[in-house]
Amino acid sequence: MTMEKKYIAQWSCPSNIALVKYWGKLPNQIPMNPSLSLTLKNSVTTTTVSAQNLNAPFELNYLFHGEHNAAFSKRIQSVLETWQEHFPFLKNGQWRIESENSFPHSAGIASSASAMGALALSLCSIEHEILGTLNTSESFQRKASYLARLASGSAARSIYPGIVSWGTSELVENSSDEYATPLSIDVHPSVLHLNDAILIVDDQPKKVSSSAGHQLMNNHPYRNNRIEQANNNHKSIIECLTSGDFQQFSTIVENEAMSIHSLMMSSTPWYSLLHANTFEIINRIQYFRAQNNIPVCFTLDAGPNVHVIYPPNVKQQVESFIQTELKPFFKKYQPDEMGNGPEQLK
Repeated sequence: MTMEKKYIAQWSCPSNIALVKYWGKLPNQIPMNPSLSLTLKNSVTTTTVSAQNLNAPFELNYLFHGEHNAAFSKRIQSVLETWQEHFPFLKNGQWRIESENSFPHSAGIASSASAMGALALSLCSIEHEILGTLNTSESFQRKASYLARLASGSAARSIYPGIVSWGTSELVENSSDEYATPLSIDVHPSVLHLNDAILIVDDQPKKVSSSAGHQLMNNHPYRNNRIEQANNNHKSIIECLTSGDFQQFSTIVENEAMSIHSLMMSSTPWYSLLHANTFEIINRIQYFRAQNNIPVCFTLDAGPNVHVIYPPNVKQQVESFIQTELKPFFKKYQPDEMGNGPEQLK
């Protein structure tokens, strides 16, 4: 390594939407329960990391959408300090990190997952260039997933495409609490490539962070019941994915969505992130499904925005329903679908 050389890496990393939720964590970002998610395609964070003068004292210049952001810069610096034992070269040098999202941040669409995933992937690329390590895709992805988890638990899942599990489970080969694992099952053709229409009810940062919500699970009266429920749902939804039983799939996905928000409302102190329009949308989705026998369901992340999940063969009917029946109740509409995972751009 020389002082003059400049290292640069750029990755685009998608968000993911959990079908079985991770809610509550043990020390060192270990999940209380296994979770399962869809990696998205269009909701992405693109991050460019460059470094030079690696023998000089550490210096960070962070930009979000081309502008300095003090709060984000402080968090990124804290993450980099946490990662120093895994990336020794982070202790020195002049670092410039530029990041931008294709969707609103801090609004309950897992922006921290895509952001920390893109950052971890970029630094793994720089490690590979500096040290010649991480020579296989398995070692590269596993380290990125491990490190992304330390910064944002759900980010562990964004490193992989398709349907991804995180957390130790006897049903998932090579599963771990420390990194995510893509499912190696034969998914039924009817649910092989799901769509996700994201209805943004409120694009403002949520009033209670996910980190604070996770902490409230430590002494939650329903903690043990939630762990049991999530383990059962994790097993059942994998069975639905192999059988193609969308009716049971919908029951589990919607139950998971309402369960985590019920846990928020039964915490001490309690809080709610849902809006009146959130309830209006989910009630109309359920009515539409019952009246028309259309395979469609909803889920929610830790925010008021609604993810409408459906298979591609009913896309025309569902999009027409969204535009005619649901449009008055959301501000923005972000069409998305199951994606192919992160992409190295530079």
